[in-house]
Amino acid sequence: MPGRTSRPSHHVVVLALADVLPLDLGIPLQVFGSWRDGPYELTVCTERPGLVPVHGSPAMSVQDGLTCLESADTVIVPGQADPGPLPAAVRDALAAAAARGARMVSICTGAFVLAAAGLLDGRRATTHWQYAASLARRYPRVTVEPKVLYVDEGEVLTSAGVAAGLDLCLHLIRRDFGARAANQRARTLVTAPHRTGGQAQYIDLPVRPEGSGGLTQLYEWALLNLHQPLTVDRMARQAGMSRRTLIRRFNTETGRPPMRWLLEARLSHARELLESTDLTVEAVARRCGLGTSANFRTLFKEHVGVPPSAYRDTFRPATGDRSA
Repeated sequence: MPGRTSRPSHHVVVLALADVLPLDLGIPLQVFGSWRDGPYELTVCTERPGLVPVHGSPAMSVQDGLTCLESADTVIVPGQADPGPLPAAVRDALAAAAARGARMVSICTGAFVLAAAGLLDGRRATTHWQYAASLARRYPRVTVEPKVLYVDEGEVLTSAGVAAGLDLCLHLIRRDFGARAANQRARTLVTAPHRTGGQAQYIDLPVRPEGSGGLTQLYEWALLNLHQPLTVDRMARQAGMSRRTLIRRFNTETGRPPMRWLLEARLSHARELLESTDLTVEAVARRCGLGTSANFRTLFKEHVGVPPSAYRDTFRPATGDRSA
């Protein structure tokens, strides 16, 4: 790192495993490694020094092995495209670093690595929303929170997918050296020092179950009638079955009760309207069957993580040329 006049106070080691995701890897390298005269020293290591396969990109040459973890103040594990079994040498090196007091951090599916090393047992954690259910299923001792951008458990921190790694890295700077340092670094990186809401606003809600059985026509009917006051009894009559049978079929095909599915369908439609139309919040609420604008704002913030107006500002395509 050019221009450094004194030894940095904090050693960050990034562990690059096979099939590492390039952006997950690049974020800590950019945040910590390119910081001229910054307070961090950065090293990239791998299990076996040499060429490390990078998912969808050319392989990267990494010269340092796992012994670098012995001097790390912070260990960052970027995600892999398909996290497999964790090699024993990597597991032992991570466990030893954590036992020594190193701060353990993951980006995206890097949480699977920390979990496999036993470092997330009894802790809250997150990962990319697409893999949250898999993480919870494979590691039941981990409390997975799929709607947040990152989770700070003190000496163990995890982030959601891809760009959320940037949020977490800035959070680390904020923890280590204060808000001013984090804000200045964010300006250099041309990003927000803190994003509103969590990753719930990015989750794609699958309101049309794949390969659904006899309820396909009911799903389509309900989606066309979201503006109406739908109930379980009314949907049961529409499907020509008893209330109990409808509830059982919904749970089998969607994994959720009918009214929960209906709420998610309404919120999904609301998101579409906020992204693609100029309708007022009141009009969106009416079209989606979500009641008054006040009720809609409350439900939207509770389940999506941000108010409808903030969601629209984030996802609505900007008008005009913003390049000037």
